[in-house]
Amino acid sequence: MNSHIMPTYARLAVTFERGEGAWLWDENNQRYLDALSGIAVCNLGHAHAAVHEAICQQSAKLLHTSNLYHVANQEKLADKLTEMSGMTNVFFSNSGAEANEAAIKLARKFGHAKSISTPAIIVFDSSFHGRTLATLSATGNAKIQHGFEPLVEGFVRVPYNDIGAIKTVLAENASIVAILVEPIQGEGGVNIPAPDYLNQIRALCDEFDILMMLDEIQTGIGRTGKFLAFQHNGIIPDVCTLAKALGNGVPIGACLAHGKAAELFTAGNHGSTFGGNPLACSAALAVLTTLTDSDLIAQAGEKGDAICAAFHEKLHSNSHVVNIRHLGLMIGIELDKPCSELVGKALNAGLLINVTQDKVIRLLPPLIIDATQITQLVDTLSMLIQEQTNP
Repeated sequence: MNSHIMPTYARLAVTFERGEGAWLWDENNQRYLDALSGIAVCNLGHAHAAVHEAICQQSAKLLHTSNLYHVANQEKLADKLTEMSGMTNVFFSNSGAEANEAAIKLARKFGHAKSISTPAIIVFDSSFHGRTLATLSATGNAKIQHGFEPLVEGFVRVPYNDIGAIKTVLAENASIVAILVEPIQGEGGVNIPAPDYLNQIRALCDEFDILMMLDEIQTGIGRTGKFLAFQHNGIIPDVCTLAKALGNGVPIGACLAHGKAAELFTAGNHGSTFGGNPLACSAALAVLTTLTDSDLIAQAGEKGDAICAAFHEKLHSNSHVVNIRHLGLMIGIELDKPCSELVGKALNAGLLINVTQDKVIRLLPPLIIDATQITQLVDTLSMLIQEQTNP
């Protein structure tokens, strides 16, 4: 192991050398089924031909010029994203945290334009928005905030999936300028709110003239069976942030704006040296083209239903399984006791999974997972859960 790397990760004892589709191979040529997709990044799987071709062609021509100049790929990508999302314009960054930073800055600028001197944003328990100081402060996880105080001010926290709590804050705090929420909480335990939750938030944002800001960094790019999760609800937010699967492994983030948020930023208000460079945008264009030229997004909904139905069949008699929940290929299996050791056991069985919030097995398989791989995933993990809960 390299002792010169800061010890910020509790890494598993494996090093991957190559991948293809839903498979990864380690340095000993051991094969693993990737049911995590690099934490919802490789939605098209590993070594996808179209992404590979786009990267190779672009790298032979031009990698970087900076945003001092027009970037053709960036303009094409913005056109494609706004077409697929219904949003108006885009700011490009390098990560999800940076995209959320842009959203937070938009909210503050919106507040100051309304003569609110201390603008505040409603955020949620168990949320996750990033690890920069502002996004860390917005995140609802005291464990990852510990040691980095003082946190950034301007966030008011309420329980997730509780419209009444939002109404109470809005009635009592005239400084609220935005609501920042995940359509589904990923790091928080694959928490899926009531079907009309986002619709109710949209209505409150309209009533109180504040911004509805959706963090779709994990839910976006087809994962839930729609291109963006808010499309299940037939609404349009004022701000939507993307990253992860947008580049299928090439780092890129995007903050999309619409309506009253679309004209807030002007020249000099925000920027990024690398954001939206030709290489990252070429990869993202290949991702979006692949999705629009196929039925992978619709299949994500169908495959998610099939996977969860199979888990219900295998685990219905296990009293330690509290809940199996999903939307598309964003799946959580909650147990009644901590189960983090399942990650290592699954690795030994050739399967990559994740456990979040101590008790929730999180599955984020690639959209290209096939029927045989689904069977392997369900059979292997069900066996491990049975062994874990009934030793």
